[in-house]
Amino acid sequence: MGGIAEKIEQVQGKKKFFAVLVDPDKVDENRINQLVSLSLRAGVDFFLVGGSLLTQNTFEKCILLLKQQQDIPVILFPGNMMQISNNADAILFLSLISGRNPDFLIGKHVIAAPVLKNSKLEIIPTGYMLINSGRLTTAAYMSNTMPIPSEKTDIAVCTAIAGAMLGLKMMYLDAGSGAECAIPPRTINAVKSAISIPVFVGGGICTAEQAQNACDAGADVVVVGNAIEKSPALITEIANAIKM
Repeated sequence: MGGIAEKIEQVQGKKKFFAVLVDPDKVDENRINQLVSLSLRAGVDFFLVGGSLLTQNTFEKCILLLKQQQDIPVILFPGNMMQISNNADAILFLSLISGRNPDFLIGKHVIAAPVLKNSKLEIIPTGYMLINSGRLTTAAYMSNTMPIPSEKTDIAVCTAIAGAMLGLKMMYLDAGSGAECAIPPRTINAVKSAISIPVFVGGGICTAEQAQNACDAGADVVVVGNAIEKSPALITEIANAIKM
């Protein structure tokens, strides 16, 4: 039986996936129940759980609440090595290849590796690329890295190619939580055209049209978090747009 990564790889170019990003600091039990109900009806493919900075002790509880009521896979999207849970299904093992901070390229991974090796999680090696969104995001600040300028498509392309050549299985283009602007479709298209691995796109997507534009440009998985926190009904609108 194949895992989540294989499922995405096998249908890239034929099917688009929709992931709802859940920040444990920003949801309570009632909101999680609402997200689960809307996501099941809309056909959401994945829940991503994590954040650049978690201040509440709700990470594990959030995952358990998501898992106990449905069978949508829960994928960890960790902001640091403390965000690991055996109750999830998989983890995006993120290497921040757009930056030059060794801790986020490989340093934290060395510390987390033995824990992950002994876990039941599916490990998905993922190149993480921050793209400038018009404002300083939490991800950029906490990682102490400079995002790739959104107009420097050639840098994004070369970075993605290097990540693919290093053997990364997924590429994640992120404008960051609370981004002012979504990643330009031309950047998504250029990156997707240059590599053969699946591409996640998140950050700054606030409308169904923006989600559809990302898919049309080549995104295999569209990730939406902040906008859904403000308007959960957006789950249905985005799912209808990208799954037509």
